[in-house]
Amino acid sequence: MPWTRFDLINAFNSWKKTEAAGRVFTVSPGGIAEVQVTGLVWRTQVCQQVFEEAAVDCGRALAAFSESRSGKRAGKRVGFPRFKSKKKSIPSFRIRNKQADTGRAMIRVGDNGTARSVTLPGIGVVRVRDDTRRLRRLLIKQRARILHATVSYRARRWWISLTVEAADLHPSHHHRPRQHGNEGGWVGIDLGLTVFAVAATADGTEVDRISAAPKPLTTGLGRQRRLAKSLSRKQKGSHNRRDAAVRLARHHYRIANVRRHFAHQVANKLVKTHDRLVIEDLNVAGMLGNRCLARAISDAGWADFARMLTYKQAWRGGTVAIADRWYPSSKRCSECATINPALTLADRVFVCVCGFRGDRDHNAAVKLAVWPNIDQDFSRSPDPRAGGRATKVRRQEGADRHPMDVGETGLVDAETDVHATLVA
Repeated sequence: MPWTRFDLINAFNSWKKTEAAGRVFTVSPGGIAEVQVTGLVWRTQVCQQVFEEAAVDCGRALAAFSESRSGKRAGKRVGFPRFKSKKKSIPSFRIRNKQADTGRAMIRVGDNGTARSVTLPGIGVVRVRDDTRRLRRLLIKQRARILHATVSYRARRWWISLTVEAADLHPSHHHRPRQHGNEGGWVGIDLGLTVFAVAATADGTEVDRISAAPKPLTTGLGRQRRLAKSLSRKQKGSHNRRDAAVRLARHHYRIANVRRHFAHQVANKLVKTHDRLVIEDLNVAGMLGNRCLARAISDAGWADFARMLTYKQAWRGGTVAIADRWYPSSKRCSECATINPALTLADRVFVCVCGFRGDRDHNAAVKLAVWPNIDQDFSRSPDPRAGGRATKVRRQEGADRHPMDVGETGLVDAETDVHATLVA
C-alpha cells in the first residue's frame, strides 16, 4: 500500500470497522454460534485526530526510511520504523487544532473563566499548573495561533505541550540595525568545564563570565546511585519496582530541567545584550569518547546551549557566527597570533613566546571574536595533498595532525612525510 499519510488514514478508517479489528461470538438459545463484527469497540471514546496524527507520524517515518534506503536522504541512515513499546517509550498523543462546527477552535486556553486551563476535544477542560496569561494575551490579540497539542505522561505526571505559531517579537525587543560597512561588534563565547562560558570582544574586553554552572548530574549523583540500587533490588514485574522506576525517572527529569533552565537563562542574557555572537562548532559527540571528561561534558549541555543561542538570537534580529571546528582559538595568541602547540587541557594559563600571559578561556573568547573578520579557509582537510585525513600513518609521521596546530616548518615536514608515505 502507499506510504503517504492520507493513504494510511484511509486504510485505518476502513480497517477499524472490519472483523479483523474486533469481533465477538454470540450463542443463541438454540446453541447456534454467530460472529458479530464490532471493530474497535473503543474507537468512539478516543478523538479521531489521535489516530490521524499517529498515521501522519508513521507515514513520515516510512518516507524517511524509503528515501534513506534509495539514497535521496542525506545524513545518518534511517532504519525501518519499530513498534512503540508501552514500557520503554513515553506515552503520548497529539491533537490537531481544528475549527468546530460552531466556528470555535477545538483547543482553547483559559476557557469558561478558568485562567489556568486547556480545553481539549473529547477530553474537556483540563486544569494546568503553569500560568497561561502571556499565551492568552497573544491569542486574544490574534498574534498567535495554536497548531497542535501534545499530551504526554512522564514520571507519573501529565504534560500538555502546545505548538503555537506566533508573530515575531515586538520591534522594541529587536537589536538596532547595524550601519552598512560596520563589521565590528562581535563577541566571542568560549565554552568550558571549569568556567561555563566566557564572552569577550576582539579588543580584549571581557564582557561576561558565567562560572556558576549548576552541574546537576554531579550534584545528584549520590541520590541517583541510591535510586538505581533500590530499583535493581526490586522484583521484576512488582508494584514496588514500578514505583522505584518512577522515582528514578523523576530524578533524571529534574536533572534535565535544571540543566535546561540554566542554559535558557544564560542564552537569554547573552542575546539581550549582544547582537553579534561567535561560538565554536564543537564536536561534542567525539568529546564524549574521552572517558575522563565524558560525564562533565554531558553535564554541561554545550550542544543544547548552542541551539538555544542560535534561535533566540534569530528572534531578536541578531547574528550568530559559528567558527570552524579546526580554528585553533585556544592555542592562538590574542596579541601576536602565534600558535602554541604545546598547550594542553591542564594548562589554564596561556603563555606565548611574545611575553603575553593570560587566562586561557579569555584568550580563546578574544580569538573567536576575531573569527568573522579574518579571511582564512579553516574548513579544508587536515592533509590537503592526500585529499583527506591520513589514517594509516603512524602518529610520529604526521597522522591526525592539523596544519594550524604546528609552526610553518613543522607543517611542511609533516605534509612531506605523509605524502611520501602514501606514495610509497
